[in-house]
Amino acid sequence: MDLLTYLQHSWPTLLKLTAEHLALVGSAVGMAILIGVPLGIAITRFRWLATPVLTLATIVLTLPSIALFGLMIPIFARFGHALGYLPAVTAVFLYSLLPIMRNTYTALVNIDPGIQEAGRGIGMTTWQRMRRVDLPLAVPVILGGVRTAVVMNIGVATIAAIIGAGGLGVLILQAISQSNMSKLAVGAILVSVLAIVADAFLQWLQKVLTPKGIRL
Repeated sequence: MDLLTYLQHSWPTLLKLTAEHLALVGSAVGMAILIGVPLGIAITRFRWLATPVLTLATIVLTLPSIALFGLMIPIFARFGHALGYLPAVTAVFLYSLLPIMRNTYTALVNIDPGIQEAGRGIGMTTWQRMRRVDLPLAVPVILGGVRTAVVMNIGVATIAAIIGAGGLGVLILQAISQSNMSKLAVGAILVSVLAIVADAFLQWLQKVLTPKGIRL
């Protein structure tokens, strides 16, 4: 079966697997933003926490992806979810946490002290300055971390098929077991296109959310 024939007959399955892949990565990165950005802010306020927290997140990121997915199995088996969506999302979440948290911390600690002093001078509290000055200035760098997490984990999430979480990894595993080069090519191309489209969208979002003064 050639590539075009396979695409004609299999597009509903391909759409379903692509949607599963997007849901897996989107859920994991969304949770990483909700937790990673506040953690990045917290270690900015309490600098002594920065080194241990970032080191721990770096250690997690250095674990081979297949090993991390494997580690999730005995942990979630205690709750009756050894395989499937939940352990996969947790593993991808852990991979997403470091770039988002680190970029948040880096962006905030590198804000011009003169800008912060100006905020204090007009009577802003610490959290008012964080919300109205520091975070808007940090947005481009924070979104840079989100872009890194999304693009990296679109590839990593293919491993999730091994523990029954679905996604485009299913297509690639089937192709390898069947020695089907058309299916393998489609799976690899879809993962690559997904990463490119997601990165382009987040780059556009980064420009839109960047304050005009910084853009200029």
